[in-house]
Amino acid sequence: MLASLLGGMFLGNVDIAVVNVAIPSIRDRLHASSGELELIVSGYTLAYAMLLITGARLGEIRGRRRTYLAGLAVFTLSSLGCGLAPDGVTLVAARVVQGGGAALMVSQVLTGIQVTFDGEARRRALGAYTAVLGVSSVIGQALGGVLVSADVLGTGWRPIFLVNVPIGIVLLVASHVFLPADEDRGARKLDLRGVGLLSAALFLLVAPLVLGQDAGWPWWAWASLAASLPAFALFAKAERDVARGGGQPLMNVALLARRQVALALVSQAVTRAGYFALLFVLALHLQQGLGESSVYAGLLPIAWVATFALAGPALGRAGARTRRLAAPVGALLMAVAFAGVAAGLQSTGWLVLLLGIGGIGYGAAFSGTLAHLTESVEAAYASDVSGLFNTTLQVGGTMGVAVFGTVYLALTDHTGTAHAAFGTTNAWLAAVSVAAAALMSLAGRPAGRVPYVTEGAGPLGRSAYGVDHGSRVTPSARLPRGRGRTALHPCGEADGRVPADAQSQYAAPRSLARQTPARTDDAAGDAHPGR
Repeated sequence: MLASLLGGMFLGNVDIAVVNVAIPSIRDRLHASSGELELIVSGYTLAYAMLLITGARLGEIRGRRRTYLAGLAVFTLSSLGCGLAPDGVTLVAARVVQGGGAALMVSQVLTGIQVTFDGEARRRALGAYTAVLGVSSVIGQALGGVLVSADVLGTGWRPIFLVNVPIGIVLLVASHVFLPADEDRGARKLDLRGVGLLSAALFLLVAPLVLGQDAGWPWWAWASLAASLPAFALFAKAERDVARGGGQPLMNVALLARRQVALALVSQAVTRAGYFALLFVLALHLQQGLGESSVYAGLLPIAWVATFALAGPALGRAGARTRRLAAPVGALLMAVAFAGVAAGLQSTGWLVLLLGIGGIGYGAAFSGTLAHLTESVEAAYASDVSGLFNTTLQVGGTMGVAVFGTVYLALTDHTGTAHAAFGTTNAWLAAVSVAAAALMSLAGRPAGRVPYVTEGAGPLGRSAYGVDHGSRVTPSARLPRGRGRTALHPCGEADGRVPADAQSQYAAPRSLARQTPARTDDAAGDAHPGR
């Protein structure tokens, strides 16, 4: 089962990077315009990022096995379409569909691990998840260059997509046999309004990040980024309204009110931004700044990616304290690697060593944060965690390339020295990694209180800390639905289980909030409002 799920994630991640080295061949053979070439790369990323949360919820509603198989089938057929595309426009369209298929299948992987495995088995599965994520990046980067250079039967770039077809067919058969059958989900509907609002908000955020840099950051890019903020606020309001009315929202936005979850996601976005920024800036520096070959530029980052893949399996066998410290310590190792490059250690030997250290650090930060999220959030929220985590990775990586790529290019133009621009950019990356370590340390602290979230209060729901840690509220189907209730979300309960419809079933009368007075913990000095 696990091999079938990880195989789909492997294909989806390989195709994020595999096309980059094929762009010159695509341009020459299809006579594609610069705009088409950009969309061939970014169209996949856009569709992938926009549909991860929707795909995770669709798996919860229609069945994870059914959704995974559908996504894998779409990905395989669209890969065939990419490989046979007669022109640039067709290839762009096929790549967008391919990204959508990848989102459908990848969004089921983390959910499947969280609801199927527990304890030591889950930690081993998460270690394999991290390892496959790292290996797929290495293979994607290397495979593209090998297949394009081989020019199999004069087909040029086409094998980078066609190779997915036989692999996809094998995975379809294996997944059909080994993935467990879906349970009866009852009459549940997808929140189409939420899908539309979230897709629009993500498009407004991601589109300028992937297109704005090459376009020179025109006015529409900044306008789109600004418009994404009210779009996300509108989505959050719509989801709260659906939950308040007893419906089934696309995403339980109240989950983001948990301090540990919010900090973990932000810190993961920051470290992902640093990693993707390094890959992008390093490639520019080596080829454009130092005049190195594309082969050299492609092989050097393997030191980072290969060591990244080692951290997950190692942490899967580690103790609880080690897993808790892994994320902040890993982020600090990333900062050490960036600081070494900023200090001028930029020869090949030093770069390989520092990239190896950075890879170990990022692997520990990634695995530690992932373990924290899956262990601290109830299984009923598995689809929400999967969608949020994977979307965070895509948005964080895209943002890192956009921000630090722009910084590096601006510094190069200003200083006229590639070494100085590369060093300064890495100094900023080191500072960002230290900030990520601080966020991860805060996220890893156990919550002193169990928050309950008052629906309709604040942009993401307001947490009132009036319930003593360790207290429980028993879910009851007899509790009133609608506006006269307060949804409770146990935080950090080892045996806590929130029903699938957490907003409506894990509930208590609103009078509970009224009866809980504001209190101050004298030892901590923190006020806990109960109103």
